[in-house]
Amino acid sequence: MVTAVPRLVIAAPASGSGKTTVATGLMAAFAARGLAVSPHKVGPDYIDPGYHALATGRVGRNLDAYMCGPELIGPLFAHGARGCDIAVVEGVMGLYDGAAGEGELASTAHVAKLLRAPVVLVVDASSQSRSVAALVHGFVSWDPEVRVGGVILNKVASDRHEELLREALEQVGVPVLGVLRRVAQVDTPSRHLGLVPVAERRAEAVDAVAAMAAQVGQGCDLEGLLELARSAGALSCAAWEPPATPAGQLAVVAVAGGQAFTFSYAEHAELLTAAGAEVVTFDPLRDEQLPDGTQGLVVGGGFPEVYAAELSANEPLRKAVAALAESGAPVAAECAGLLYLCRELDGRPMCGVLDATARMSERLTLGYRDAVAVSDSALAVAGTRMRGHEFHRTVVEPGAGAAPAWGVRAPDRRVEGFVEKGVHASYLHTHWAAEPGVARRFVERCRTS
Repeated sequence: MVTAVPRLVIAAPASGSGKTTVATGLMAAFAARGLAVSPHKVGPDYIDPGYHALATGRVGRNLDAYMCGPELIGPLFAHGARGCDIAVVEGVMGLYDGAAGEGELASTAHVAKLLRAPVVLVVDASSQSRSVAALVHGFVSWDPEVRVGGVILNKVASDRHEELLREALEQVGVPVLGVLRRVAQVDTPSRHLGLVPVAERRAEAVDAVAAMAAQVGQGCDLEGLLELARSAGALSCAAWEPPATPAGQLAVVAVAGGQAFTFSYAEHAELLTAAGAEVVTFDPLRDEQLPDGTQGLVVGGGFPEVYAAELSANEPLRKAVAALAESGAPVAAECAGLLYLCRELDGRPMCGVLDATARMSERLTLGYRDAVAVSDSALAVAGTRMRGHEFHRTVVEPGAGAAPAWGVRAPDRRVEGFVEKGVHASYLHTHWAAEPGVARRFVERCRTS
């Protein structure tokens, strides 16, 4: 199968250059023209795709060559972009920054090459003029297989500043496809793990995305960018599909959502559904009971530390979660879900499923992990190897139970997480598309537990 959806990768020399503003603004501006826009994000980030979804009306999807493997990038892209007029892929960090110690793996440049997509480089021009030419030249020439098809200049101070920048870039031969001034209302608030998710500030986020669209629509050559997107090479790969399980009785799987649990990959729900689950979302901040007939529970990532008081106050739901876990039903918890299952979080009672306590920390734990399942669980048999990602400012004590969830092989060697009865809880975020058997095993356990 050949995928020929026009596409652009929005990259930058470094974080903080304006990739999210430009990518989200482009998505919204193209959507406002009546185009069906497929939004994508390089790397494991959960928050930016929420803004992308708001801009396009479609689910934001991640493309992570470390967690899913390079061979799945094209198929996952084709799955998300099916039926669209254009795809916009927001990069991660600097263009050539990838997994530590792994060369180009999982970098924006790596994904751009896998997608055969042209790159638009967003440059923060706020403190330079002629030097911008040297900067862009370096990024253009570093890897000849990466095609930088244009530059968008961000945070330009004045017409004179723009003139100097354009004159300098004429020597590089890369077209300027946009010039953006600094606009305060485009800024989105951040806290300890990045931008505040859309679910926590929807009205303000709608306004922010509208402002991004207006700024990008006015400052960028949308026709030129669309023409560049159409120059992307065709992808010869079949679109990814969640493997279907033979028809049987549906298993009700409750998935935590709402403001406290906003981190999830769209493919997880698709995999569960294909495996024979009826996926029902509930909000631990507001719902006092699990969905009717719940046979399994998935509690993903998010910000329970921000909502610890409200989560703790919902005692009926905490007791319902504890009772489900005690019954032996499958429970999969990642990061925020791990904290929610502890006895307490920052001194406030949680579900008490795990004999562990959690607290906020000053230290940021961040990075890819190469892991192997230590104990048989509702998700995997011992020995199953998966790659994942950690991203938190919390500490759980102890860090592992008598039957740990994972043995982390790299970058350090340790065990972490908990496997108890049907519970699998750990800090590690994983992408189930890399190991579809995880969803099948989980749903089958739901049916038989």
